[in-house]
Amino acid sequence: MTRFPLHLAARVAVVSSLLAFSSAWAADKLAAADAAMLKDIAQANIAEIETGQMALEKSSDAEIKKFAQMMVDDHSKGLGDVKTLAAAKGTELPDSPDVKHKATALEFKALSGGMFDSRYVKQAGVGDHEATEKLLKRTQSQAKDADLKALAGKMLPVVQSHLQHARTLEASMAKK
Repeated sequence: MTRFPLHLAARVAVVSSLLAFSSAWAADKLAAADAAMLKDIAQANIAEIETGQMALEKSSDAEIKKFAQMMVDDHSKGLGDVKTLAAAKGTELPDSPDVKHKATALEFKALSGGMFDSRYVKQAGVGDHEATEKLLKRTQSQAKDADLKALAGKMLPVVQSHLQHARTLEASMAKK
């Protein structure tokens, strides 16, 4: 008779510890909306790296090449930060551009010279950074996870600096 309660007590202890472990583990996982924002931030970085690399190959304008190198460097670092957070939170990230950015890359591949430079600055420089700025601000205000909010806060000034640089480039190209 004493054997049954001991087995029962042992089972309850095991189940309780498993539940406690899974609750603690789940606390580190991101909510679906937060995971989606983190994936969007990853996509933005992946796209900027890819288009920056393309600009380094295709552009002959020294200022655009300088901007493109900054995009590759800064967004590679940003993507590294996103990957670190995703790993800590158990979130799987994309490893290639999404459909929208693949279409943009195809368009860029078909362009050359001044047409390429103009589209690159307008789309990847200004347009994508405006969208990323909005994404990061939305993440800061709507994310539930404090680490994700902190990452968005860390990335926002960099993206705003890129946006300002791209707008300056766009204005200087309009004067040529």
